[in-house]
Amino acid sequence: MTRGLFIFASLVVALASPALPVAARHTPKPVTYHQPPDMIPAALQDEPGQVVAANCMACHSLDYITTQPRDKGAQFWRDEVTKMVNVYKAPIAPADADAIATTLGRKFGAT
Repeated sequence: MTRGLFIFASLVVALASPALPVAARHTPKPVTYHQPPDMIPAALQDEPGQVVAANCMACHSLDYITTQPRDKGAQFWRDEVTKMVNVYKAPIAPADADAIATTLGRKFGAT
């Protein structure tokens, strides 16, 4: 039993040691990627749509946006953008969040 306890204690010390291999301490760097133009729906290919594409495609398809029901108003889109930032922690700057909500409200709000 003592030998088993020694092995267990040795393992705990080894795993807790700050001398981990470099690969275990490596922090991944952000990756920049560009989507082909055909991945951006026509409704978002204009200048106001670019802020939507630049921010929203990092987490989901833009089809997710363009297929939402059209009977929602501008407040629906403002609430959705707020939810993406506050709940899902989307890394969107406040100015971009406002621009996204405004653009989506104009393009996909109530008709």
